[in-house]
Amino acid sequence: MMNNKYLDSVRVMLGGEPRKMDASEFTEEAKTIHFYKKNETLDFVALKKEARAHQKKGKWLKRRWAALLAINLLFVVSYWFDIQILEGALTASRMLGFHLIDLNSALQVMLAHKHIIVNLFIGTGTVFVLWLLLGGRTFCSWVCPYHFLAENAERLHVWLVGKKIVTDHAFHRGVRTMFWALFALMAIITGYTVFETISPTGIVSRALIYGPGVALGWVAVLLMFEVFYSRRAWCRYVCPIGLTYGFVGVFSPLHVTYKLADCHHEGECRKVCEVPHVLDCVIKGRAPAAQLDIGADCTRCGMCIDVCPSGALAFEIKGLRKIM
Repeated sequence: MMNNKYLDSVRVMLGGEPRKMDASEFTEEAKTIHFYKKNETLDFVALKKEARAHQKKGKWLKRRWAALLAINLLFVVSYWFDIQILEGALTASRMLGFHLIDLNSALQVMLAHKHIIVNLFIGTGTVFVLWLLLGGRTFCSWVCPYHFLAENAERLHVWLVGKKIVTDHAFHRGVRTMFWALFALMAIITGYTVFETISPTGIVSRALIYGPGVALGWVAVLLMFEVFYSRRAWCRYVCPIGLTYGFVGVFSPLHVTYKLADCHHEGECRKVCEVPHVLDCVIKGRAPAAQLDIGADCTRCGMCIDVCPSGALAFEIKGLRKIM
């Protein structure tokens, strides 16, 4: 059962659809909760108002933006004032003497060189352990500078869709797995880290630290594509960083957890989630257990927690109580 949970999480992360379990697979506690929920009537208008009011507080949004901006600005301050706290950029850096190397970048370099580079393991080891503990894709929402730009572009996209000015175009999530394999294959064939050249994460990070360059034009093109055509297209369907870190976070003790009994199934969480497939369990009648950990593809951004009017979603460290 435990192994099936992890394997299913990986399958969904690779692009598979969340599995709709048969009622026979539900726990007895979940069956009881679903039974009592069947005939309940809720004032969804009132619930949505409550959710919107709660969303304005944005507790986790503020914390996350503060952390993301602080980390990226620390690179800038360290470089311009030569204080040697956090040197380099997100691709490769050194914090107080400890070498830190982005896992996906290290993988691309080794594939390009066609052999294992022992020195890279020194820098990736610390990073691997950090994101193993915090949840791999936490990097995406709490550290990646492109995520900050794309998140705000997403707000504009959603507004334009609401006004019927543009239409959102979705792609199959498995495309991201294909791009991950494609970038890996290109590194092997060309001997060059092709992805690092076009990665908006690296481009924005270096632009903040060393000054803007023409590569920011590519970032602008991506943002325009996401504003006018496809919501969060790069992060959802292309970026291999999210998939690489997702694998690291499969066994992370830090999760967003879902409590079935507290859920009103009003659906506000799925509307704000960057990866709404991970919240398939909140759809009425879907949850196979009374409490579930949201899967490895979750970015732990906390947006779903901010908008949940009933407290059914929360950050929890396995074996400990929930994080306030």
